[in-house]
Amino acid sequence: MRRTAESLAVMVPGPDRNAPGRRCRAGRVRWGVLAVVLGMACLAMGVLMFQRYRETSLRLKRAGNPRREKIGRMTLWFDEMADDTINEWQTTGPHSNLRRQDYSDPKTCQRCHKKQFTAWQEHSHRGMNLLASPQTVSGDFSEKASIDYMGGEARFVRRGEAFEMVLDRDGQSRRYQVEETIGSRFFQYYVGMLVDGPDPAQHPMRHKRFVLPFGYWLDQKQWVPVVHVSEERADDVRDDPFSVSANAEDGKDYFSYTRHCAGCHSTFAFGDLLLKSFPRLGEYSPQSLHFSMPGYLEDAHPELWPQGDRSFDLSNRKMEDMMDAVHAWKAADHAVTMGISCGACHLGVKEHAEGRMKNPPFFPASPHLFVEYEDSEKKDDVDFGRTPANLNATCARCHAGKRPKFGGGMATWNSTEFSDALRGACFTKATCVHCHEPHTSIGPAWTRTPAQDDARCLSCHAHLADDELLKAHTHHRVGSSGSRCMNCHMPKINEGLQDVVRTHMIYSPTESSMIESNEPNACNLCHTDKPIDWTLQYLGEWYEASFNQKSIAFSYSPRDRPVALGWLKHRREAVRLVATDCLVRTKSTWALADLVEALDDDFLLNRQFASRGIAKLLGRSLAPSGYRFYMMRDERRGPLERIRREWLPGAEKEAVEDRGRK
Repeated sequence: MRRTAESLAVMVPGPDRNAPGRRCRAGRVRWGVLAVVLGMACLAMGVLMFQRYRETSLRLKRAGNPRREKIGRMTLWFDEMADDTINEWQTTGPHSNLRRQDYSDPKTCQRCHKKQFTAWQEHSHRGMNLLASPQTVSGDFSEKASIDYMGGEARFVRRGEAFEMVLDRDGQSRRYQVEETIGSRFFQYYVGMLVDGPDPAQHPMRHKRFVLPFGYWLDQKQWVPVVHVSEERADDVRDDPFSVSANAEDGKDYFSYTRHCAGCHSTFAFGDLLLKSFPRLGEYSPQSLHFSMPGYLEDAHPELWPQGDRSFDLSNRKMEDMMDAVHAWKAADHAVTMGISCGACHLGVKEHAEGRMKNPPFFPASPHLFVEYEDSEKKDDVDFGRTPANLNATCARCHAGKRPKFGGGMATWNSTEFSDALRGACFTKATCVHCHEPHTSIGPAWTRTPAQDDARCLSCHAHLADDELLKAHTHHRVGSSGSRCMNCHMPKINEGLQDVVRTHMIYSPTESSMIESNEPNACNLCHTDKPIDWTLQYLGEWYEASFNQKSIAFSYSPRDRPVALGWLKHRREAVRLVATDCLVRTKSTWALADLVEALDDDFLLNRQFASRGIAKLLGRSLAPSGYRFYMMRDERRGPLERIRREWLPGAEKEAVEDRGRK
């Protein structure tokens, strides 16, 4: 049996790799792989051919359909304009006031415009942006100048003619070179770069100028953390200047000053400003304009644009590289002047200054800039002089933009006054220079009297010059604060640099969005002790105003509480800040216990306004308590306890302490 089995085992054949079936299967696998590879190659070639076809097609169509971008009333052309299209528009040339070479040194204006030049010398605009030097730096860079913040220390050091900020925490140190100054009216901020620290050589902070994290408060003579480089945030999510990310490409640690700020803080040629800030300028253009980027660049910046090349090739990075170069222009190298000078408003007037042009246009002009007629029957109505639209567009170049808004649509903080003005009713006819003398500095505070302000309004609303009609309109005694135009139509709800200032949106005090959302209304900004039903009663009786009662009930709880105290507890930090200001301004000492709690607000900026306001209200400094508005919550606890104990009457102190325990 064993032998038989062995014999059978020998007779049974093993697996044959050369068997026909196995060879067939292996062949199918090889052909399958080859087919996949060939398919992928064909797909890649197809994609490449489609891309080339698309680029060629676009290039061929470009003459008939050139690339351009339109924002507002201005169109920026990236390619050559067609002649038949240009012939339909009005040229603003051949005179040019857009290029840097068209501008004149401000000193040449002094010969004929001495009064304006002298006033400008004292204007805060002039020092808005300057190179750092012993003559321009106002901050304290003495040996002992420092600030403790977020567990670290910042020191401010002068080394000969140079100025530095040195930030130390947890054994790690970074040294920043101060390159430029910003402002000189209330605060002075600084622009610089990292020159020494643990960060790698390629770190952006070593190569790009940005706003340094501390500025100098001129009135208070102290160093403070900067605010409003971007939108303000509560302490626990505010940027920590001592903690720097590995590459900072997310923008967390620096805000490029050259790219985002210098265009308004210094005087760039208007054509260059169009390249840097086209969206803002286009939105507020006084006419429908068309601007040729290739033509202007070939004329004004041949180093960026080779002569004869009139379009961007889609297959390369030419446009991106060129715009990167434009945004990298430093004011010291490429602006007409550092700071804001004559040319910022009057554009290039070199021909006028040299006596070759009597009256320069108050409007941008260039062979590369065209006006498109919005109405063919009004071709002769285009006015390049000092029209209201042209005047306002001049201010809008910088005093426009986006800010957080109140419910009524007006900005919560300053620098975009023209944007707010356009949201109101009066700027179909009014201009900025109705109220502001452009050559004369406002100074530390508004100097015109309430009567002078009223006169500006009455120049258009002449029927209210009659005392009886005015009283019937305001329901307040003539000459009282409730009778003043701006107190009701331009109330102080806009956070300025160190004061709450007037909004530039002119609106009615019955504005329902503000009242229904429990945001600042003109009535309770003065009558801080009155509840909302008191306000609604008079607005209804005087102006037949009505409001959504469900919204009122939701927003005001309890309804019998003084409205201003409710604002102090509002969810929005901008409302809380205005509440502090109006209580201080109306000398509402009855609200002192609630005001003291504003010193513990989550927002550094709110605490800054509260500390300054309370000190002003009581005529005493918070310094002996050890309180500093930029302290963190744990650091503030002890000083606040001392303030409550020493400043508040017994009953108020106990009430506050009870609220704190709860």
